[in-house]
Amino acid sequence: MLPITGKTKLLGVIGHPVAHSLSPVMHNAALQAISERSAMGCASDYVYAAFPIAPADLTVAIEGLGASGVQGLSVTIPHKQAVMPLLTQITETAQQVGAVNTLWRDGHGWRGTNTDVEGFLAPLLELRRDWSGGTAVVLGYGGAARAVVVGLIQLGCPEIIVVGRSPEKLAQFADSWTDPVIKQALQVRPWEALSTVIPKATLLINSTPVGMVPHPDQSPLDQSLLEKLSPTAIAYDLIYTPRPTRFLQQAQERGLVTIDGAEMLVQQGAAALKIWLQRDVPADVMRQALLHHLEKSA
Repeated sequence: MLPITGKTKLLGVIGHPVAHSLSPVMHNAALQAISERSAMGCASDYVYAAFPIAPADLTVAIEGLGASGVQGLSVTIPHKQAVMPLLTQITETAQQVGAVNTLWRDGHGWRGTNTDVEGFLAPLLELRRDWSGGTAVVLGYGGAARAVVVGLIQLGCPEIIVVGRSPEKLAQFADSWTDPVIKQALQVRPWEALSTVIPKATLLINSTPVGMVPHPDQSPLDQSLLEKLSPTAIAYDLIYTPRPTRFLQQAQERGLVTIDGAEMLVQQGAAALKIWLQRDVPADVMRQALLHHLEKSA
């Protein structure tokens, strides 16, 4: 554990609730490793903490954390959208997603971006595939799906099909985009259309919470639907606990390449830490700390 002194600089995560967050596990492991590896010990004056902030207290908390000299913040539910009006600048990526998950300070106040997009893309880029002719099918239309859609556009995916159960929410999701590239690539389909949509998928992404603890035996799709997937398709679940989810177990039984949400969590965190420290950070250490924690908690 890094020593905390009067010179210690604070980083942290805000949310409500936030006690369950695994960000302190990853970030403090990385800060410790950077300190040990650096002859100057440049990261030894940082520590990462969790700040439980109720929605009604968000404005005063952001002002207070800034006044206290906090250098950077991760933002989680329910503040990813509510915090945006309190920022002096928001990156284009965060504006596209419509949410921020990372804040840092400059001379004028808090600035924001969304590293969920970078985190989502990282394991896909490792596969070194050509996505220019692919079709991505996204299950769900919540905040996570928005980061996925922006990431898929950056990946060069020309066809994105978002599937959901509520026609009204699907229509709202489709209408919420203003970027012409996204509007051209994006389609929305009702859940009943999955039997015709699934066979087209080169990448199938679960952005719903179905299958998350405490309901690890659930899957957003039954086996008969997964049987319609191409044998070369990739199944990606944004959930990272349990590992693997029932959805990914089904995909593995078919011999498909699978990706879970742990790597997305690591990579979005590494991208944020890089912004705050303005240096390369050890994603490998963050990954090891996260997986070790998940194994102990299983």
